[in-house]
Amino acid sequence: MKEKILTFSSDLSSPVTRHETEEDTGDDLFSLRPSDFNDYVGQDRTVETLRIAIAAAKQRSEPLEHVLFHGPPGLGKTTLAHIIAAEMGTSLTITSGPALEKGGDLIGMLTHLKRGDILFVDEIHRLPRTTEEFLYPAMEDFAVDFVFDKGIHARCHRYRLNQFVLVGATTRVGLLSAPLRDRFGIFRKFDFYSRQDLARIVSRSAALMGLTIDETCTLELARRSRGTPRIVNRLLKRVRDYVQVRHGGTITVSAIDDALALEGVDEKGLTGLDRSYLETIIQYYGGGPVGIEAIGATLQEETDTLVDVVEPFLLAEGLLQRTSSGRKATEAAYRHLGVQWRG
Repeated sequence: MKEKILTFSSDLSSPVTRHETEEDTGDDLFSLRPSDFNDYVGQDRTVETLRIAIAAAKQRSEPLEHVLFHGPPGLGKTTLAHIIAAEMGTSLTITSGPALEKGGDLIGMLTHLKRGDILFVDEIHRLPRTTEEFLYPAMEDFAVDFVFDKGIHARCHRYRLNQFVLVGATTRVGLLSAPLRDRFGIFRKFDFYSRQDLARIVSRSAALMGLTIDETCTLELARRSRGTPRIVNRLLKRVRDYVQVRHGGTITVSAIDDALALEGVDEKGLTGLDRSYLETIIQYYGGGPVGIEAIGATLQEETDTLVDVVEPFLLAEGLLQRTSSGRKATEAAYRHLGVQWRG
């Protein structure tokens, strides 16, 4: 499976390949990323759906249907796109919604895809509307339409594409337009991981990094990782650095406590931004309800960051309520912050 990360100029015939440095192509660039379904942990129903769909497509010698993954960041959507390409034996081209500013950028990518190739579009909800409209015939009929001239001299030419597979990923599925959303054949939601699955990820990653870690420590890291594989791997790396420099190279629960205290991660996995978010609601707005714009203005943070990164975990942990009149801190949030409940 080849992976291509390309950008395209407005000239459709001239793809511009991103210059790759030694850091880009290093052996350890994706060392913790699973390469097949057997190594992939969690999202069992999604994995089983993909296994069946890929096996059926290969038996028919057909490309896979278009796939849409949605859920909070860091749960393995990009990793599954890599695995799909590997399982299908095709090339993977990676881009993102904000990078496709013009329709020509997207058309340039589409015209260079071979039969069965995977086009992975991260943050697909951020595609500009004009670019998105080029996707409709491309996904449904595997063609793009060009209009030449204007007025009474206007002519339309349809350019046939190879049958490709679009894999889209989004954290805000509600922002996708209905025409785009309905063109995906496989539509799967990603959930936060259980502590047991995260502990398995810690054990696997530690083995790949040559670390020794016992079950108690894997569960402790899993407990503090917000149900997210990307975060548990990041915390493991920080703990590795800490014990290497300050703790004789041995990972213990006390070493994890000290290392994560430096990172601002508490015993529940909340970061400084999470706690500031809850404290703002409680201290400035009497526990809520309060609008997300007011919270963002008080914290001087983008509302998209709060909605995509902070709120999903707080909601899952029962620390936050989203109501029609705004956000409210729950009794559990008061207890966690050591503030007297005002309910």
